[in-house]
Amino acid sequence: MFTVGQIQENCFLVRRDGGDRALIVDPGEEAPKLLGAIEALGVTLDAILLTHTHFDHIGAVAPIAKATGAPVYCPKLEVPVLQDIMAYVPYPGFGPYESWDPEETVEGGETLELAGFIVDVTFTPGHSPGHVTYALSSEADEAALFSGDVLFQGSVGRVDLPGGSWPVLAQSIQTLLDAYPDETVVHPGHMGLTTLGRERATNPFLAELAR
Repeated sequence: MFTVGQIQENCFLVRRDGGDRALIVDPGEEAPKLLGAIEALGVTLDAILLTHTHFDHIGAVAPIAKATGAPVYCPKLEVPVLQDIMAYVPYPGFGPYESWDPEETVEGGETLELAGFIVDVTFTPGHSPGHVTYALSSEADEAALFSGDVLFQGSVGRVDLPGGSWPVLAQSIQTLLDAYPDETVVHPGHMGLTTLGRERATNPFLAELAR
């Protein structure tokens, strides 16, 4: 996990133990740092996975894609944002970021095989219109969730941005709670790692779901 950029976004570089192939999830900023880690590990990047296209999650997509040749998997509904990033940056002082045409799109419901992982894609809108969550697993491992800005340690994604909706986000979170066991580790787009069980038991926003 690399926490990058001014908004402290979590980018994840994932490989199987001892593997020579890897995935990167939500490269938001600081491309030289991320490319240095890829080189230091000696891995080939199989794919760049995007949970959504808010600028703090995609600022380093283009330089990493150019340097590695890895295909970019983008939520289909949000492709126009990736293709014209700066038009969607709502605050001054960020960027400039280079736009990118994704090689692949996802909508939820796909099962991908990448870098030795089975990658199940779940449609989890509410924070953004096309947001997806990736569940990575292998024959020997339980799934690990890469939840972007859906679910955080003690919190949830904000819903006051364009396309945001609390009822929709709540349903997305419930979908994850129903699909995966409590011990599933959540790798969120901000803050620290957590588990579904911990959030079910302690997250004040999830208490509303329980009621």
